[in-house]
Amino acid sequence: MLTISGSPHIHGDNSTKKIMYGVVVALMPAVLVSVYFFGLNAVRVLLLSVIFSLFFEWIIQKYLIKGPVTITDGSALVTGILLAFNVPSNLPSWMVIVGALVAIGIAKMSFGGLGKNIFNPALVARVFLLVSFPVQMTSWPKAAVLPMGLADVITGPTPLGFIKEGLGAGKSMAELTQHLPSYMQALVGQMGGSMGEVSALALILGGLYMLRKKIITWEIPVSVLLTVFVFSGILWWINPGKFTDPVFNLLTGGLMLGAIFMATDMVTSPMTRGGKLIFGFGIGLITMLIRVWGAYPEGVSFAILLMNSVVPLIDRGFKPRRFGARPGVELIK
Repeated sequence: MLTISGSPHIHGDNSTKKIMYGVVVALMPAVLVSVYFFGLNAVRVLLLSVIFSLFFEWIIQKYLIKGPVTITDGSALVTGILLAFNVPSNLPSWMVIVGALVAIGIAKMSFGGLGKNIFNPALVARVFLLVSFPVQMTSWPKAAVLPMGLADVITGPTPLGFIKEGLGAGKSMAELTQHLPSYMQALVGQMGGSMGEVSALALILGGLYMLRKKIITWEIPVSVLLTVFVFSGILWWINPGKFTDPVFNLLTGGLMLGAIFMATDMVTSPMTRGGKLIFGFGIGLITMLIRVWGAYPEGVSFAILLMNSVVPLIDRGFKPRRFGARPGVELIK
């Protein structure tokens, strides 16, 4: 019997389960860093997010869809970890559970499950929580090495938020940069932010692992990061007193998490090389437009979701020629 399933379709020895658990392995460095800096609250958020993501997928498949239960394929596990990475470690437990319900029930299962959703589930949940609970979603713990999660009692803006608030208050960039984390602190993760965005180094290590295992390809991460680097570099070159430098933009906020783990979701990203480059360019451009001129200090989540919505158009525009067709000649439908 021929079994037809939803995309993605890959010719090779990979399976959905193997790919998803490969992503889980790639996320482990960032998991360890988040627990190291944010303590027991990071463990709490991770466990709640993962457990309830698995639970909601199981109960929806068993009692609403009444189809096969696929919680062992690893996709709900990845969604749970990524959702935890997109929220503050001091977020109330019930909000984490609501986020898991939105991610699985609305963003994933309402479209038919894995391979059919058009938006990244974890990002849909993050934006929902941000719009619904803006105070709790923007009370960022400052990463510090303190026992028993005591770092979570110290909250403050992220570096991007600090810059936007300071410039809005009329302060100069030179004055603001004195209070920002160094490049090394931003690289290892000693700064305020959500659990999964504080350590660029841990995320890069995970990305290199996925590239090595051919879970992702280079086009989307490189095009996102390169676009942000060039765009922010041009602005900084024009007016360094008003705009931040390109390295700062690469290392802070959710850019690394979004470019490496969220935008590369094979279900919600283009299939062709040219499509992936355009997709990544769009994410980088929208991210910088929001960071510089938008109301939010960070724009990665919105940028990825907006570009998710145009993936069908991108795939249509970069559709490869049919096998056997000559250039310029359309086969009769």
